[in-house]
Amino acid sequence: MKKAFFIIKILVINVLVIFSVYATESQYFHDAKKLFDEKNLKDSKFLFEKDIVFNTRSEMSYLYLAKIFEINENNDDQEKNLNTVLLLNPKNEEALYLLMKLKIKQSNFSKVGQLLEKFKLVCVSFCEKNSEIEKELKGLSPDK
Repeated sequence: MKKAFFIIKILVINVLVIFSVYATESQYFHDAKKLFDEKNLKDSKFLFEKDIVFNTRSEMSYLYLAKIFEINENNDDQEKNLNTVLLLNPKNEEALYLLMKLKIKQSNFSKVGQLLEKFKLVCVSFCEKNSEIEKELKGLSPDK
C-alpha cells in the first residue's frame, strides 16, 4: 500500500512539474508578443529568446525575432531566423514573404523567383502579397 501511494505521489508531482514548465513556456511567448506590439523590442527579443530556450520548435518566436531584426536592419540574423521558421514549417507564408522581401533588398532575384513559386503553392492568407512581390521583382530585376 505504501508503495502504491508513493508511486501516485511521484506521478502527481511529475504532472505538476510538467504543467508548470509548459505554462511558463507559453507565457514567455505571450508576454514577448505583448511587448513587441508595444514596440518594446529589446525586452520582447529577450523573452522570445527565452521562449526558444524552453521550446526550441517555437516557430512563432523565431518569426518575431526575424521581425525585430528586420526593424533593427540586421539582415544576417533576420535571414537565419526566417530560415529556421521555414525549417520548422515550410508552409509558413509570412516567413516566405519576409524572406522574399529580404532577398529583393539583397538583389538576389533568382532566390526570390524560387521562393515566389513556393509561396504560390502554399499561400492561403497572404495571397494578395503575391502580386506585390511580382511587381517589385519585375521592377527591380535587371532582365525586365
